[in-house]
Amino acid sequence: MLTGALRSRLLQNYPALAELPAAELDGLLANAMVMPIPAGTVIFDENQPCQGFPMLLSGSIRVIKAAPSGRELQLYRVSPGESCILTSSCLLGHTRYQARGIAETALELVLLPAPSFHTLLGKHDSFRKYVFHLFSDRLTDLMQLVSAVAFQKLDQRLAALLIAKPSPLHTTHQALADELGSAREMVSRLLKGFAEQGWVRLAREQIEVIDIAALKRFAEL
Repeated sequence: MLTGALRSRLLQNYPALAELPAAELDGLLANAMVMPIPAGTVIFDENQPCQGFPMLLSGSIRVIKAAPSGRELQLYRVSPGESCILTSSCLLGHTRYQARGIAETALELVLLPAPSFHTLLGKHDSFRKYVFHLFSDRLTDLMQLVSAVAFQKLDQRLAALLIAKPSPLHTTHQALADELGSAREMVSRLLKGFAEQGWVRLAREQIEVIDIAALKRFAEL
């Protein structure tokens, strides 16, 4: 059951819901579940059926594609106010998940049951526009990912990733490798090369960008 505070946070993050008639919104939210989820939890996995439409109040979800070898490629992240297009696709097509969703941090979400999602999508233009707008944004992100994997070398992708993150970056080489869909050993070797060039400074679970201009030039080669 959503308390007044949770309801306010939900409507703040998902303003399309605020455009619904009050009585209808009350009915939809009466069926929603509030779920606190610890960091590291697998929220959905490949070949699992979709149980509902998640709306994040806090935290973030990593959506990844895993290979049998254990290698991973991060497809995208979901933050509060955003939608998981894989979930939307599964709900619309009545199919199973084709990737894995992991709680990157401790998170809190409201799960809207599948029938409520279909009701919203069918009856309310504002919610329908919201869902398909996010589809468009995520597809653009995925096309950029495909382009980078297909046409950019790993060292250029790593340089671009470091530029996009705040410095100093507190992370592990394995986490960066997972985000790039590569092996830790390769990422560590490339980071060592960047450090030898004077572009970054490496410490335990920390990377500080020293020469962002050089990284930018290298990423754009």
